[in-house]
Amino acid sequence: MPQLTMFIVSDSVGETGELVAKAAISQFRLDLDTVSMKRFSNVEEPIQLKEIAFLAKRQRAFVVYTLVKGEMRELMKTYCDENGVESIDLIGPMVDVIETRLDEKPFEEPGLVRQLDEEYFKKIEAIEFAVKYDDGRDPRGVLLADIVLIGVSRTSKTPLSQYLANQRYKVANVPLVPEVDPPEELLEIDPNKCFGLIISPEKLNCIRKERLLSLGLRDDANYAKVSRIEQEIEHFYEVTSKIGCTVINVTNRAVEETANVILSQLNESTHHELGD
Repeated sequence: MPQLTMFIVSDSVGETGELVAKAAISQFRLDLDTVSMKRFSNVEEPIQLKEIAFLAKRQRAFVVYTLVKGEMRELMKTYCDENGVESIDLIGPMVDVIETRLDEKPFEEPGLVRQLDEEYFKKIEAIEFAVKYDDGRDPRGVLLADIVLIGVSRTSKTPLSQYLANQRYKVANVPLVPEVDPPEELLEIDPNKCFGLIISPEKLNCIRKERLLSLGLRDDANYAKVSRIEQEIEHFYEVTSKIGCTVINVTNRAVEETANVILSQLNESTHHELGD
């Protein structure tokens, strides 16, 4: 079986080109010993392209390249043609079509796809964090979180945690109940990253009644009584006063609105710290 030699040329790491090459190779019954794949990463100078093309000619290799700069793609093709080397441009044709469709010039900056991947994984990590440290399951999450939400039951702590997680913030939320001492970790964190969520007793009464009915229970349970709610709210204010955190009234606010308030305050406190 003939030897297959392939050069992967990239102005970034070269993972994309190698993955595509391996996907193509997998369609053939090849002994891996007959396949030679060499990756040329972070290629940014024309002289490098010329040397790669010359080396490919000597080793009878063909060139697969993912170069985001149009000028570099043209040079790679030119040098390969001059040396009689077969070459495959993996990214150029697609960039050209997108440019025409959008009527917009590409950035031509190497490595942007890796930045996108990093942002994606940050979001997944934040979502997993919010699930793990939801509803006070593990108070250690309070010390690790970017944002800590506290409040009585049914103040949208979980939906807000997930919304903020989608913005790549690690969020822990802790329910406050009069009969249970709040975790000590709440007093150890920067109060600027802790936010107390409060709601009017009347609104909370309606929400809790609906919650009980949805579970097939009577709506006159202690959980939904105004006297119980007022007791919880009083406890809530005692805790937030000790922490010194911001209290946000979510009675007539959508989750997105509350999130914007939180992020605005976070940014403001960050600017203050930098100013200091």
